[in-house]
Amino acid sequence: MKTHFQVLSHEEIELIHAASMSILAEVGIKVSYKTARELFKHAGTNVDEETLAVKIPESLVRWAVDQAPDQFAFYGSDADFVLEIGADQAIPVFAGLGTPTRIVDMDTQEVRETTHQDMLEHIILINACENIHNSQMDVWPNDILMTTIHTEAIWAWAHNSRKPFGMGCYGYLPTWDMMRMMSIAVGGKEELQKRPRFLAICSVVSPLQMDQAQAEGLLICAEYGQPLAMSPEAIAGATAPVTLAGLLAQENAAILAHITLAQIFRPGTPVLYGTVSTVANMRYGTVVLGAPETGLITAASAQLARYYGLPCRSVGGATESKRSDLQAGFERMGTLLPAVFAGVNLITCAGTLDSTMLEDHALLVIDDEICGAALRIARGIEVNKESLALDVIKKVGFSGNYITESHTASNFRQELFIPNTYANEPYETWEKGGRLLAIDTARERAREILSKHEPRQMDPEIERELDEFRQAVAARQLDDFYLYETEEKQDYDNV
Repeated sequence: MKTHFQVLSHEEIELIHAASMSILAEVGIKVSYKTARELFKHAGTNVDEETLAVKIPESLVRWAVDQAPDQFAFYGSDADFVLEIGADQAIPVFAGLGTPTRIVDMDTQEVRETTHQDMLEHIILINACENIHNSQMDVWPNDILMTTIHTEAIWAWAHNSRKPFGMGCYGYLPTWDMMRMMSIAVGGKEELQKRPRFLAICSVVSPLQMDQAQAEGLLICAEYGQPLAMSPEAIAGATAPVTLAGLLAQENAAILAHITLAQIFRPGTPVLYGTVSTVANMRYGTVVLGAPETGLITAASAQLARYYGLPCRSVGGATESKRSDLQAGFERMGTLLPAVFAGVNLITCAGTLDSTMLEDHALLVIDDEICGAALRIARGIEVNKESLALDVIKKVGFSGNYITESHTASNFRQELFIPNTYANEPYETWEKGGRLLAIDTARERAREILSKHEPRQMDPEIERELDEFRQAVAARQLDDFYLYETEEKQDYDNV
């Protein structure tokens, strides 16, 4: 990509930065977690224990940004699978999207509640994707206990994916569980720190709050050296100013506050400047993640991330549509292309409808191709002696045909985007082939992937240790989780 799509001038970025610094210094961010407030206080911030407000000076923010790496390597369960995230990244990394609790059933095409099997199938499908390289906790099953979802997800990932994984910062004990299981699966804490496999989504609460559970998870993931995507979902007109500039100033302040905490706790922690921010449906007061403004916010956030020298994560491919229809197509491209063209490093974009709350496995397969098409557009046109094809043009002349030329055979695969699910054959051929739409073909492809998948073979000792830990978590009582919400139970020196 030769240039980045930009929606802000340098002067406008400076104005947003100055507004954010004013917000942090004068209003601050409400930090409900005592340990986090103490870390901020020891770093020289002004902490009000009555209002829980932490006011952060610009000098500390600048220091924290300087500590954070501008790029890092991100590994799969197999350490040979490596993704480079950051300044020198040639193409974005694509990932799954959302936390759907409902799914379009592949057999009936009716909407139903998600299951543990759906979560497993999602991980398997992303493992088979060509362009989507990171699965996360993208499907929330309704048929298992909430207290075991995190361990069951990592168990499924360890057995069925060679790619990296990711989940949210869910509080002290669940996040510690996840880090322990990830460590077991890859050969120990030191190996996990050396080669991060886990993308931690740290939700940034709007307006201007640091949630205790998210801060607890942030500190544990930082201790294990796993990349943290600081991700607000500010909603213009609801939890943020309705003007996009105001939203950007507010979310920028909150993102930088969370990045600052991570660097105070463990300087050098890899972080991503993230955004899932969008606008409100002013008729209903709900979220409109598929809105065109989402793409503008994403592009502006990418510029702000580059201003601070940080990698960027954003949403893309979002839609409000309830089915894989025309609306789903134009809305997902309207949020995906700005992210790709703006130079976002990690784009969570695949497989969902209804503001990311409805999963569709067939759509995930199509999204893999949509990502490929977006990459082709972003690559642009290469102009050189070979691509100008002057000798071939002279040879073919007025009445020849290029289809038999060796130049065509040598170049068409890298020059042309060739889809596997789109219906781009002649009408008569399409009709004879069963009149399949792209979603029909994708559904068949998804079934084929699932039927042929074979789980990864794991070291028996690692599998035994993983299963013992998983069973220990399953045996807990709900009160065990509540106990660790008290500060006395938490120990970040020995996690």
